[in-house]
Amino acid sequence: MTDDATGSVDLDSHAEFSLWMADVVVLYHWLMELDFDKLPVSHRAEKQALTDLLAQVEDWGLGTTEKDLERAREMVARNMGWE
Repeated sequence: MTDDATGSVDLDSHAEFSLWMADVVVLYHWLMELDFDKLPVSHRAEKQALTDLLAQVEDWGLGTTEKDLERAREMVARNMGWE
């Protein structure tokens, strides 16, 4: 990120990144449970960005089951180095 007024990032472009499917499943189910109206945000754009993220992971996570979620949680938690 830059403080320059013109910036070096093309904000009209799309970012592409890869996520581990287990992360997608955990994120999808977590985002589906959130009450977006109670999220602590400093700007309304932050809530919108999370809504956009949900829309993307929903494409991948829709149809996953509670069993998938439990397995994904175990897989993701296994690789945590900060807890």
